[in-house]
Amino acid sequence: MAAFSYPSYLIRASSNTDSHDQNKQKLNNIRINGTSSMSSMKPDTLSQPAGVASTYNSFTSVNGNSITTEELRQNIPTKKRSVDPHRQGLIIEGGVGYRQTVVIRSYEVGPDKTATLESILNLLQETALNHVWMSGLLSNGFGATHGMVRNNLIWVVSRMQVQVDHYPIWGEVVEIDTWVGASGKNGMRRDWLVRSQATGHVFACAISTWVMMNQETRRLSKMPEEVRAEISPWFIDKQAIKKDCPEKIVKLDSKARNMDSNLKTIPDEILESHKLSTIILEYRRECGNSDIVQSLCNPDEGGILEDGLKHKNGISLNGFSLASEILEGSGLLCNFEKVSLRYTYLLQVKGERGNEEIVRGRTTWKRKMPSKPFTT
Repeated sequence: MAAFSYPSYLIRASSNTDSHDQNKQKLNNIRINGTSSMSSMKPDTLSQPAGVASTYNSFTSVNGNSITTEELRQNIPTKKRSVDPHRQGLIIEGGVGYRQTVVIRSYEVGPDKTATLESILNLLQETALNHVWMSGLLSNGFGATHGMVRNNLIWVVSRMQVQVDHYPIWGEVVEIDTWVGASGKNGMRRDWLVRSQATGHVFACAISTWVMMNQETRRLSKMPEEVRAEISPWFIDKQAIKKDCPEKIVKLDSKARNMDSNLKTIPDEILESHKLSTIILEYRRECGNSDIVQSLCNPDEGGILEDGLKHKNGISLNGFSLASEILEGSGLLCNFEKVSLRYTYLLQVKGERGNEEIVRGRTTWKRKMPSKPFTT
């Protein structure tokens, strides 16, 4: 898939590099709350320079250079950094990947004390932006490089897939690795791996495809050569989810039901015993503030039946046929041990010219695992 060539030294494993070991040693000297335990480590630009007024100004002067107050507060580096003590991050993968250590907070978990999918997605976004921050390429936009800002370009996500085998628990320390690679001639892919720091077990992995959009015209754009020159040295030929042919999400027809009412037909027992295992999103267009949107949802064809449940003399649940043995056995949930619940979603704008798609999605639900499935 990679359309660009890059030196082999950029893709060597981080475990074989001295720089990674040195960076990890530096990171080990940082307390988990983000403050440094080394007296020599001090913020280089966060301290207020002499002669600067205490009130906020649009521009100020640091070492003779004029910078905005926003730039002073953000402390965006102009050169590549190897360790970030405030974000618990370090550069890996031979100098081009990024790893961040985070603690699962109380507000990031649900009633079962495991991290929610929303929290995991937020952490993926944060590590992606911090990776660009560490590279020294970050300009004044979310992940936009200096060349992109000069060409009035922004990043937009065209596709994302997240697979979760196990959800981290409250208070658990996890490591999130992320890196980028080429996707066709004008796109970029970003991958993530989420693992337990204590056991090394991979909890989740994710892939995404990014393209560029002109901020004014809101049209997709080719990648300018100056932007290609900025980001291509960071590309790695490595995939978190290995699949040669990504599964296409078919468009829902008029038989699809409203998402809210459709989800209400799933028994509470199943929602309590199952969690999202996979989510795939395909983004089609933007959605404006004044747009009226509609959410649709439908169970995939075959659904549970493809996973081996027979439906002779069974009952119907949300479009699926359930075997009568479920009613005669030890309860509903005992027959869901090895099956998946799959749904296809559509978010569309309702307009005079017809309904225009915003996002297509697909989810897979699997039975919850114990909250502490692994030991050190």
